[in-house]
Amino acid sequence: MSLTTLNFLSIPAGDSAALDRIINGDPIAITFFIGYMAMLASSVFFFFERSSVDPKWKISLLVSALITGIAAVHYYYMRDFYLATGDSPTAFRYVDWTLTVPLMCVEFYLLTKPFGAKAATLVKLIIGSAAMLIFGFIGETSGIENNVMWGILSTLGYLYIVYEVFAGDVAKLTKQSNSPALAKAMFLLKIFITLGWSIYPIGYMVLPGNLLAGAFEVSSIDLFYNLADAINKIGFGLVIYSVAISETAKAKGVTA
Repeated sequence: MSLTTLNFLSIPAGDSAALDRIINGDPIAITFFIGYMAMLASSVFFFFERSSVDPKWKISLLVSALITGIAAVHYYYMRDFYLATGDSPTAFRYVDWTLTVPLMCVEFYLLTKPFGAKAATLVKLIIGSAAMLIFGFIGETSGIENNVMWGILSTLGYLYIVYEVFAGDVAKLTKQSNSPALAKAMFLLKIFITLGWSIYPIGYMVLPGNLLAGAFEVSSIDLFYNLADAINKIGFGLVIYSVAISETAKAKGVTA
């Protein structure tokens, strides 16, 4: 492998362990690469597609571009950290989630804002996401042998977001909107919230000292996190894009 290629991968020329992870097809290393490129490509797509939608949906697509763009930057650094150390980049991942998860909650607000969503709805979603992340980070990094309590508190924050989407303000506004596009989008986002986001608490619970410890190798948690991030963040953006396109076509009197 040439020195130019090594520089492109941001791997020190003498780091044989990092090269072995790539050459031997380490699935975790590969998903870091895939996540980085997929997030970057999605960010570019969402940003340029802003010109295709009605002005009231431009901010929603901008937020989608920010979510995947922020994730791409963090995946760039997480990829190099993993290749250099072989360890899980927990701190980088939580910095990424601290920025992107609240933005994903903002998307729920922006989706329902044209149909009457209030700022209070956004505040409640942000508080739920903050609780989920803060307690999860404490549990993963505190060094406490039994982290079940922190996992439960983090899961409560997650469940509150689920409640808002299924039965709270977001659900009520979706029902009142009489918008087939919004109803379809919320149906898809509910799938992301219940199936996609559930991967994160499950991943937390298999850490040593937690309820599902030993269910599978801890070293594979990053594999699940990476795939979940790509599916959830890119998928969220694509759902927002589909609503924006449908509502724009509807406003113009064109069948989407």
